Amino acid sequence: MKVLVPVKRVIDYNVKVRVKADGSGFDLANVKMSMNPFDEIAVEEAIRLKERGIVTEVIVCSIGVKQSQETLRTALAMGADRAILIEATDNVQTDIEPLVVAKLLAAVVAGEAPDLVLCGKQAIDNDMNATGQRLSALLGWAQGTFISELTIADGKAIVTREVDGGLQIIAVTLPAVLTVDLRLNEPRYASLPNIMKAKAKPLVLKTPADYDRAPAAPLTRLGSSWCMMALGWLSSGWNTSPTAIRLPYASSLTTPSTAPTKAQRRRSISSGAFAGSPGKSERSPETKKRPRGYSPGALVP
Repeated sequence: MKVLVPVKRVIDYNVKVRVKADGSGFDLANVKMSMNPFDEIAVEEAIRLKERGIVTEVIVCSIGVKQSQETLRTALAMGADRAILIEATDNVQTDIEPLVVAKLLAAVVAGEAPDLVLCGKQAIDNDMNATGQRLSALLGWAQGTFISELTIADGKAIVTREVDGGLQIIAVTLPAVLTVDLRLNEPRYASLPNIMKAKAKPLVLKTPADYDRAPAAPLTRLGSSWCMMALGWLSSGWNTSPTAIRLPYASSLTTPSTAPTKAQRRRSISSGAFAGSPGKSERSPETKKRPRGYSPGALVP
């Protein structure tokens, strides 16, 4: 049984992050980088499965800059067998879109043919929590997210998921994609002998072109006003194709100088233009009768 573990290079969680003076990004000069903590837990779990004789090979994969080799060497020192680095960008400030990462990982899965993909539930730098789920959809595999316990037997993975209401135990058929939570295990420290051995373990350098993929696009972020309008389009079922998008106050997303004024935003919110919510004049009689402090989820004695 073969396991693939995607890992990401992020700012160490103990580092106090500084923003550049021009506000264009984080100041990464002389900043300690390390493996994403959730990915580290996934690596530890894969190694423990190997130590129990369930897994025969542990492969770690990273998509990003060339400096991610250090992160992969850490995983190899922990006990992984080999590593793959896909150099998708040469800019350390670039945060790659989760869908692009998922597509590249799907190509890696097609080449390596693992039986299980173990990944962290999210990265601590952007908190996307999307790569594992998108990879599962692209592969057509079963998925188990936010797992705190894992047992593999009879071609199935029995996982305990941490959900809002407590714990949920499900069984998923392998192959599957699992995303791990904090309470699954406590990662080990790499010993000095293993760190030295990791230097001799294979680490293959690849590019997106090796998997017939275009260079990775950076993750773009929109302002809060445009995000609210995007949520409104999605909730109201508007046509969101690139040729059909029409902004109420601007011709494109790339012209912030034409952003709506405060008065325009107030009029739009009151008329229900944002997030598909009804304006004041459209509220139902039931809404008007609700007492102060009313909560839809509150228990009525």
